[in-house]
Amino acid sequence: MRTTLNIPDDLIIEVQKASGEKSKTKAIVKTMKEYIKQKKIMELLALKGKVDIDYDWEKEEKLEINSQCDRGKFIEK
Repeated sequence: MRTTLNIPDDLIIEVQKASGEKSKTKAIVKTMKEYIKQKKIMELLALKGKVDIDYDWEKEEKLEINSQCDRGKFIEK
């Protein structure tokens, strides 16, 4: 999508240097993606200690092994 923006030249130059991109468009896109990624990481980190997950991986592993055995028996028939 084409958009006209008024971004200070010194900021564009700094973004290009920081991103390593020569193209202004690529530099801005890369920087915006990184910004969004960092925001999502911060949102996930903010949940630390707030989500209680009671996950019994051993039980899940046994169920998976049993279902694989059952499928094997079914296929053999």
